[in-house]
Amino acid sequence: MRESDININRVDWITVMIYFTLVIIGWFNIYAAVYDGQAEKSIFDFSINSGKQLVWIGTAIAIIIVVMAADYRLYENLSIYLYLTFLVLLVLTPFVGKEVNGQVLSIGVGSFRIQPGEFAKFATALALAKFMERPTFDLSKRSYQLKAFGVLMLPVILILLQPDTGTAMVYFSLLIMFYREGLPQYYYVLAFGGIAVTLLALGIENNLYLSGAIIAIVILLIVLGKKSWQRILAFSLIGVGVIIYIYSIDFVVSKLPEHQQNRIMVLFNPDLDPLGVGWNVTQSKIAIGSGGLAGKGYLQGTQTKFDFVPEQHTDFIFCTLGEEFGWLGSFVVISLFVALLYRLIIMAERQKTRFTRIYGYCVISIILFHFMINIAMTIGLFPVVGIPLPFFSYGGSSLWSFTILLFIFIKMDSSRAMQLGRLG
Repeated sequence: MRESDININRVDWITVMIYFTLVIIGWFNIYAAVYDGQAEKSIFDFSINSGKQLVWIGTAIAIIIVVMAADYRLYENLSIYLYLTFLVLLVLTPFVGKEVNGQVLSIGVGSFRIQPGEFAKFATALALAKFMERPTFDLSKRSYQLKAFGVLMLPVILILLQPDTGTAMVYFSLLIMFYREGLPQYYYVLAFGGIAVTLLALGIENNLYLSGAIIAIVILLIVLGKKSWQRILAFSLIGVGVIIYIYSIDFVVSKLPEHQQNRIMVLFNPDLDPLGVGWNVTQSKIAIGSGGLAGKGYLQGTQTKFDFVPEQHTDFIFCTLGEEFGWLGSFVVISLFVALLYRLIIMAERQKTRFTRIYGYCVISIILFHFMINIAMTIGLFPVVGIPLPFFSYGGSSLWSFTILLFIFIKMDSSRAMQLGRLG
């Protein structure tokens, strides 16, 4: 039997069907987001976003064919070269890219433009998988940790220079893969502790109260614990370090662009400026809440028709779904994403090589992060950072990058029998 026949028979068609279901539902919602109720433009009209998205979908199908037709070993062999190529593109973007709203995210010629930061995700995932696949690689050792974080942080630093905080944040989702591959748990304890302190520092206006609480906790730990000078010194240094970190947060936030500062303020005080910086999130929550159980019906969303929610076809596409299809429609789409992630976990765990398993968990991490943060943005649980909903939001770079990311893994999974043969 030929290799191509084996691959076709071993393709995880459930995952493929979930992908196309999400893409099609997203396409219909993009049309709903631009439908104004008066101009009877067809969903296939190339002058509106739904028609343009149809072109992106068609080219995504062509990309799928190319990805699935290629030899699975190609992705491993080219991993480092792809990573270096996109690092170069990220370096060039601020100099030759197009500026939009104070950010330089895309490069290209004429109307054809791509966002290197989006495509660098799959390249970074492949590079990490290649770098970490060696049997001697051990994430419990500090030297290997530093090297792995170095591979991860290079694109993050270059993306922050654009500046694009939202896309840069996505790369930290790969810590989920690091956890699966053996990164010590205390890193995650420190990370979650840091997140908790950060949220408290941002949410409490007067840092003196928070600092006083930390001092009280340190004193309590010293009193209740053993009275050794090492313990007293350790707790005291930790307390001082946390207090310094709290005050440094204010300094860092003060250096952020004004619109990002406003987004953080609105997160903790949604009623701060409902007609200004809080407009997007306020209107998004109104749209989702007005959908009720079953929604207002397809193309019947009033928030959509009167353009109350900006960027409703991209970052806030989920509120279109919530308004027109209600809780039931939202539940169906969320269930599809959960099912996709579940299938990807099964696929990752059944791999025969460490390279494919690591890449699979990178795919899981990136899709999970986008899915959770995008929905959290639309309901006011996370600052607006420009994170698209995978396979759903309008845009060629987003759809293409997620398609490549996912189908490289599907291709690898379909070839796992040949990988086992190579190992044997």
